[in-house]
Amino acid sequence: MDQYIGKMLDNRYEILECIGTGGMAMVYKARCHRLNRLVAIKILKPELAQDADFRRRFHDESQAVAMLSHANIVSVYDVSRSDGLDYIVMELVDGLTLKQYMQRRGTPLNWREAQHFITQIMRALSHAHGRGIIHRDIKPHNIMVLRDGSVKVTDFGIAQLASAAQNTMTQEAIGSVHYISPEQAKGSHVDCRTDIYSAGVVLYEMLTGRLPFEGDTPVAVAIQHIKSIPVPPCDLNPEVPRALEAITMKAMAPELSQRYGSAEEMLDDLKEFRKNPDFQVSAAPEADADDEPTMVVPAKVITASVRMPVERREPERPTQAERKERRRREEDEYDYDDEPPRRGGVLPAVAAVLVILIFIVGMGYFLINFFIKDLFAEAPEYEVPNLLGYTLDQLDQNKSILGDFKLEVKGTVYSTDYPEDQICEQSPEGNTRVREGDKVIKVSISGGEDNMFMPPVNGWDVRQALQKLQNEMGLQVKMEYSPSETITEGYVISYTPIDGMKVEKGDEVTLVISTGPEQKQATVIRFLNVPLEDAKAQIKQLGLEVGKVDSYYSDEYAEGRVMWQSVNPGEGVDKGTAIDLWVSKGPEIPEPTPSEAPVESDPPEESDPPVEPTQDAAVPTSTQTITVDLSAYSGSVRVTIIVGENTIYDNNVDADMNTVVSRQVSGSGVQNVFIYINEILVNSYPLDFRQ
Repeated sequence: MDQYIGKMLDNRYEILECIGTGGMAMVYKARCHRLNRLVAIKILKPELAQDADFRRRFHDESQAVAMLSHANIVSVYDVSRSDGLDYIVMELVDGLTLKQYMQRRGTPLNWREAQHFITQIMRALSHAHGRGIIHRDIKPHNIMVLRDGSVKVTDFGIAQLASAAQNTMTQEAIGSVHYISPEQAKGSHVDCRTDIYSAGVVLYEMLTGRLPFEGDTPVAVAIQHIKSIPVPPCDLNPEVPRALEAITMKAMAPELSQRYGSAEEMLDDLKEFRKNPDFQVSAAPEADADDEPTMVVPAKVITASVRMPVERREPERPTQAERKERRRREEDEYDYDDEPPRRGGVLPAVAAVLVILIFIVGMGYFLINFFIKDLFAEAPEYEVPNLLGYTLDQLDQNKSILGDFKLEVKGTVYSTDYPEDQICEQSPEGNTRVREGDKVIKVSISGGEDNMFMPPVNGWDVRQALQKLQNEMGLQVKMEYSPSETITEGYVISYTPIDGMKVEKGDEVTLVISTGPEQKQATVIRFLNVPLEDAKAQIKQLGLEVGKVDSYYSDEYAEGRVMWQSVNPGEGVDKGTAIDLWVSKGPEIPEPTPSEAPVESDPPEESDPPVEPTQDAAVPTSTQTITVDLSAYSGSVRVTIIVGENTIYDNNVDADMNTVVSRQVSGSGVQNVFIYINEILVNSYPLDFRQ
C-alpha cells in the first residue's frame, strides 16, 4: 500500500488516493478538512527529495505556479512542507489529458476542435509569459481537457522565471523530446518562443494525428527539430484549412526570427482565422511518438550529433531547392570523408580563430557583468504575513504586520474556527512568497458561529454545497435544475440568497443545479384522457409545440379530454416538434325523429377529418379483431393490449409456439389501441367501432 494514503499533512490535508505520477513528483487526491473540498496534492518523489537540484526545481515550480491565476491554468491553493515532505496543493481537475483525449478519438481531431483547444492553450501561455514564466514542457500530457470542453495547462515542473532563463539551458536541454524546441535541443537561450514552438507541435499533432518528427533515439528526434521542417499538415490531412496550416508552421519555425514573437501574436492570427478562414498569415516558413517522460538531453551530445547525416522526413515531391541542397550535402560529406587533409596554413588559421573566440568570450563576460546583469536580475520576493486570527482594528493599529502589502476585504463569512471579527481566510496564504506585483492580500472576516452568512457556493459540486449548507450550517436547501452550456452537470449555477447575506438555522436557500447542455430531443409522454389545457402545458414543458387541435364526438372520453395524439408515447422527437391532438366533444346526442316523414332528398355530404374518422357516432356496439404479430420475437414475451382505458389482454406468450396473438373486443365510437411487448410500447392506433 502507498505509504502516503491516509496521511494527514499539516493537520489539514488527508491523502485519499494516488492519481498520477510525473517525472519529479507524485500526485494525490486529498481532502482539505478546513474548507471541506477535494484537492490535488503534488509531493516530491522520495528518491529525489535528497537531491538538492531536484528540490530546487520543485521549489521553482511552487514559486512559478503561485504567481499565476487564469481560467486555463490549474490553480494553486497552498505551498508547504510537512513531516519532511515538500508539497503543493492544487485544484482537482475532473477530466482527461489532451493525450488521452486524442488517443480515445483515434483519429486527427476536427480542425475546429483543434483551433478551440490551441486558443485556450495560448491564452494560458500569454498569461504566464506576461508574468515572466516560461513553461518549457508544453505537451498533450500536461494539458487537461475538462468535460465542458475547456482546457487547463498544468505541470510547471521545469518552469523557471524568464529573467533567469538565459543561464538555465547552457549545460543541458530539458523537455520532452518530441515537443522540444530547437533552442532547447541545442542548449541555447530560451524565451517565450520556446513554448510557442512546443504549442505548434501540439497543434500539428491534433490536426494530423501524428508527431512531426520520429526517430530511433531521442537524440535523432532532437536533431530533426534542429535541422528539419515537417511535412505540412495539409499533405497529411486535406481538411485542414491553409491558414491554420500556416499558423502551425509559423509556430514551429526552426529559426526564432521566423516564429511568432509572442503568444499574443499567435492569438491575433487565430482570432483573424476564426473571422476569415481565408486570411493570409505573414512570414510563414516554407516546407523544405510515443508518450515519453520529460528527459534531460546533454547539449554536447546533441551538438556533436548535428554533424552526422540525419534521415529527414521530407515531402513526397522535393522542390528544386531541396534537391540542390541535398546534392551540396552529399558533396560536402564526400569531401570531408575522402579528401586527404591539406598541410600548410592550418595552424595559423586555428590560432586566429582561438584568438577571436577568446576576445568574444571576454567581451561577453564584461557586458554581462557591467550592463546586462541588472537587466535580467531576478525580481525580489516577499513573504506573505499570516493574518489569520487578526482583526482589522489590530492591523490598523500595527502597520508593521502588513508591511508593504495591501489589504482587500472580500466580505463576512460563517466560521467555526475563528471568533467574530477575526480574519478567517486569506489569499495568498500566509508564509508563502510572492513577487513585487502581487502584494495584495484578499481576506474574509469571520461572522462567528452564531452569525451565519450565505457562502459563495457558485461552481461548487452539489454534494459539496449540501454538506456545507445542510450539515454544517443547518439550512433547508431547495434545489432547482436548469441546463447550462458552461457549467458542468451537477454543479451550482446560481443561488439565493446572495453570498454575504445573514442567514439563520432552518432558513430556506435555493440552489440552481446544472443539468449540462440542453438536450436536443424530448421523449413524448401519454396525453390521452388528460384535460386539453393540462396537455398543452405538458407539451410546452417538454420543449415541444402544440400543433393542430380538432374536436370530435366520443362515447369513451369525457368532454374536453384528449382522445388522440399524433406522436406515440415513448417516441423521441426534436425539440420544437408540433404535436397534434384530438379532443372529445362528449357523446353525440341524436336528433329527435320527426312526426311526419320528410320528403326524400339526397343527404348532404359530410367532410371527413384529415387523418382518421371524423367523429364517434352513437351507434350500436360492434366487434373488432386486434392482432399482434410476434414473428420477430423468440422465447417468452409479455403481451399487453389496452383499448381506451381498459386492459383486455396481459399475459406471457411463447413466441416460438405462437407467432400471432388475436383478441376480439366490442365497443362503440373511436377508441385508441395500445400494444406493449415486454412493457415497451410497440404500436398504437385509433380503432373505429362504427364500421
